[in-house]
Amino acid sequence: MRHHEDALARYAADAATQEATLAVVLVGSVARGTERPGSDVDVYLVVDDDAWQAAAQVNRLAWSERHDEDYPGGYVDVKLACPRYLAVAAERADDPTRASFAGARVVISRLPEIEETIAALAILPEQEWDRRVDAHLAQARLHGRYFLAQANASGDEFLRRHAALHLALAAARCVLAVNRTLFRGQKYVTATLAGLPDVPDGFTETWQRILTGADPGDAAMLIDRLEAWLPRVLPRDQTLSAFIRDNELPWLTGALPAEYY
Repeated sequence: MRHHEDALARYAADAATQEATLAVVLVGSVARGTERPGSDVDVYLVVDDDAWQAAAQVNRLAWSERHDEDYPGGYVDVKLACPRYLAVAAERADDPTRASFAGARVVISRLPEIEETIAALAILPEQEWDRRVDAHLAQARLHGRYFLAQANASGDEFLRRHAALHLALAAARCVLAVNRTLFRGQKYVTATLAGLPDVPDGFTETWQRILTGADPGDAAMLIDRLEAWLPRVLPRDQTLSAFIRDNELPWLTGALPAEYY
């Protein structure tokens, strides 16, 4: 929309005057063409590595700015990046970071080949998708078949709700991975599931019941439907090891816990 483009142009013109600025990259709904009249404008401000490090030391890696925006909700939401950030992100960024670059548009740049770098960020290697299916299935099995059963047996309401929510997230992320769809963040899960082309029969209804009832029978049904639908299934005898690797050993391996891939 015109007022979004005007706000972006004002911000980019101001950013271009700053010595450390290397690029401004438009992301979010305006970049994807799904904005509403009151949407904000999301950008990555790419600065040199030294400037990014200095900003990190004073805890200023994201902020909002107004540039005479005169429409309701009008502001520019800024996240800071740098060449090292982009290079490392292409190798091992989590899903929300990768998804944030989907449809990105480079507005101004002093960096060669930044378009290719940005495009690579939104792509996950095929073998990584298969690893994620296994990891999220292991999460679903432990939370749905073990922790939820324990919670109901002991009457532990916190554990019951925790297990149900983590089962629902893990099962949803397993379905997303099979559909080669990045996880944008918790607030997008329900809508993303609804828009997927391939979902197990009865999955959505059972998934919704888990969120409201946390019943072990529904949990078992959800996992059964998921396993029957998957093109390949993690062997049961590997479940515990995968769960421990992804939940208890990230401090040792340096990897993100599965929930935060």
